[in-house]
Amino acid sequence: MTGDSGRAARLRDELVDTLLSNGQIVSPAVEKAFRTVAREAFVPADTPLDTVYSVDRPVVTKTDEHGGHLSSVSAAYIQARMIEMADIRPGMTVLEIGSGGYNAALLAEVVGPAGHVVSIDIDGEIIDRAGVLLDRAGYGGRVSVMQADAEHPVPGFGPFHRTLVTVGAWDIPPAWLDQLTTDGVLVVPLRMNGITRTIAFRRDGDHLVSSDVEVAGFVPMQGQGAHVERTFLLPDQHGEHIRLQFDSDVPETMHLLDGVLATEPVSVWSGITIGNGISFADLHLWLAAFLPGFCRITADAGTRLAAELGKTWFPFGGVRGDSLAYLAVRPALDGAGVEFGATAYGVHGQAAATALVEQIQAWDRNGRHHEPTFGFWTAGSTVPQLPDHSAVLQKHHGAVSISWLPTS
Repeated sequence: MTGDSGRAARLRDELVDTLLSNGQIVSPAVEKAFRTVAREAFVPADTPLDTVYSVDRPVVTKTDEHGGHLSSVSAAYIQARMIEMADIRPGMTVLEIGSGGYNAALLAEVVGPAGHVVSIDIDGEIIDRAGVLLDRAGYGGRVSVMQADAEHPVPGFGPFHRTLVTVGAWDIPPAWLDQLTTDGVLVVPLRMNGITRTIAFRRDGDHLVSSDVEVAGFVPMQGQGAHVERTFLLPDQHGEHIRLQFDSDVPETMHLLDGVLATEPVSVWSGITIGNGISFADLHLWLAAFLPGFCRITADAGTRLAAELGKTWFPFGGVRGDSLAYLAVRPALDGAGVEFGATAYGVHGQAAATALVEQIQAWDRNGRHHEPTFGFWTAGSTVPQLPDHSAVLQKHHGAVSISWLPTS
């Protein structure tokens, strides 16, 4: 660790001040926890303090043999937001799914001496490390760490007043709800057709409803609850590839895309613009909900798309028969913003691009100015007729609804 404890304390206070000014910390208990727990004690020793106390940079703590991220200390802003979203109070028992130590220490501070935190992870090495670091920081008696697959109930503990899932989940297994009190809150980064939202869920009769939502990504769930995307490689004329990743349903026409990148691309523009620096993350969610053949796209270095990445396109698109379209932008608003559109390859590229543009325009009319709400119905229950501008995505253990409702 670079720097001394005095500099760390100063940066810690500066981080908390920023989180307060951003509205990501709103309660005195969470503020006190973030000012109290030394974040540098839970990251690799050579991590620069400026990185440790960044608002929005996670610190990776374990990788696989390919460099993939297996565990990390999440970005400070999402840790603060998730704890606030959970509405944790003193004396509660809290389950953390996905361990690392630092977040569990924050939770222990918020629940206080009368509460308790249970932190589980499927990786024994991660659990051992978290246990050592928590003991060293003085939280060993207030946090129980356990190696376990979160798909199953946690033996010897529960029910829990709050459950915070700190890994990306594709589904909500029954154990999470069975262990949760009737008035409990589940905060989970839930993947929906490849797009993740961190959602606070509360019970509403026979289903869950969202009470708060944040945009954030997490390392994926391992174990029985892991979900593997389907990936298809499309070669270009130079032998490089772009990759299409499908979260759930894969179009039956994938074989028709052979040679599609050798065709001349066509672009269609929507007339929908947005100013520089304004988030349009909910457009991605809208496309995931409503665009048939939706997929995430990555490109090898050397491909035309790789050269344009970050300039004119975003890594989301849709397969339509023998053609592929992806989200594109071009300068607009006299250089102060961009216009959305679609670029497509394939014999029927014009139709594929038009289909994507029609969804951009639908988002602008019906979703752009409304916050999405989410529901979860467990398997065996019936999803009722939902309002207009709603989508239902099937999971193994139930179904997720996404609705864009006008504000009253």
